[in-house]
Amino acid sequence: MAYYVGVDLGATHIRAVVADARGEVVGRARSSTPTGPAGIAVTEAVLDTVRGACADADVKPYRITAAGIGSFGPLDLAAGTVEQPANLPDDIDRIPLTGPLENLVDSEEVYLHNDTIAGLIGERFYGPRTPDDVVYVTMSTGIGAGVAVDGNVLNGWDGNAGEVGHMTLDPHGHMTCGCGAPGHWEAYCSGNNIPRYARHLADREDIPTDLPLDDDEFSAVDVFETPEDPLAARTLERVADWNTQGVANVCHAYAPIVVYVGGSVALNNPETVLDPIRERLADHLLVNVPDVELTTLGDEVVVKGALASALTGGTGERPTGR
Repeated sequence: MAYYVGVDLGATHIRAVVADARGEVVGRARSSTPTGPAGIAVTEAVLDTVRGACADADVKPYRITAAGIGSFGPLDLAAGTVEQPANLPDDIDRIPLTGPLENLVDSEEVYLHNDTIAGLIGERFYGPRTPDDVVYVTMSTGIGAGVAVDGNVLNGWDGNAGEVGHMTLDPHGHMTCGCGAPGHWEAYCSGNNIPRYARHLADREDIPTDLPLDDDEFSAVDVFETPEDPLAARTLERVADWNTQGVANVCHAYAPIVVYVGGSVALNNPETVLDPIRERLADHLLVNVPDVELTTLGDEVVVKGALASALTGGTGERPTGR
């Protein structure tokens, strides 16, 4: 029997699944993403997670027919690597992926995608609704998008199409993105940067708060869980504005029928994140207003997309009649 692997490499966690030829998952594993000392540590963690999923499925790695990887970027598809990731420490400058995984599974059929493109593939392959014009937006440690236009998934020549989190929303550049550039969508609305933005608003607008701003463990969770706090309320209001502008820009560029939203920030706070976008989006658009929906695949949307890529020889095309 043929077996296939899907991998989701995120800045916080690594997921791997093993499936049979029907796409039914028979093994899973999950681990934390290392923050150093070098990129090879991340590579080894990916391989160990795949080994864990294979063990859970009682399948030897060499029996894997093909594998797909959905990873944060930026990617170098020719080399099969991640280069200079924005949301990991600077010491991690290069993460080899396809070559080491090919060696582990003894197959040259290893397909690498940006994680948001993998998310789009997952939604189109496994989801109940698959229009030809669709966007998948992730709001997590970072922000990005996978895009399909006229049924064609947009990969870009280097695999990095859809890095919408690095579009400039704030020309004044009050916040700096993890990539080092000012004013990016991700600098205001990603899980990593929402607490930084709350501190910025506290300093700039002198808003009273009981949020633990000086605590090293202060996180976006604190902001979302205390909406009655004046600073948390102000932060969430501004994040909603930035998110609406970002989604509006994506809609003007690609005219989707539906925008699926995933990632930990959205999945853990769907009403707080999605409802304001739905309420405000029409006021920002000259094109048709799309449906804005939470991903139907939860936190498995990327790993399922990577698996779909493996099952379909890298295309991710949904079989006719599925």
